[in-house]
Amino acid sequence: MLTEPELAILKSLWREQPRSARQIHDELTAQFDWTYSSTRKTLERMSDKGLLSVVSHGNKNFYRTPLEKVPTLACVAKDFFKKVFDFEGPLPVAMFSDSKMMSEDEIKRLEQLVNNIEHEKDHD
Repeated sequence: MLTEPELAILKSLWREQPRSARQIHDELTAQFDWTYSSTRKTLERMSDKGLLSVVSHGNKNFYRTPLEKVPTLACVAKDFFKKVFDFEGPLPVAMFSDSKMMSEDEIKRLEQLVNNIEHEKDHD
């Protein structure tokens, strides 16, 4: 499961990538009140977990994520609803309709993925 800072970093990268540690830090510092070293440490941990890839240019590291936005968010949403609400059925995907980070096509894909997660679990 992703932590809140990890998810915030992924969302930043889904908007624009690659990004430097400084760019990510500057975007997220108000949200987390972090030091630059905390941001870099989180980026390192995420890289170690395979959530990010790093490319060095000179003395700067630039980060990308190999994770696709919609499948990742489908898993996060499903996991959240299961853990917090003990929710076992299909997610009410209509709740994402006002999302600023997802297009209408992405919301439709999210619904398909969440339903496939349910379908796969039923056949395991």
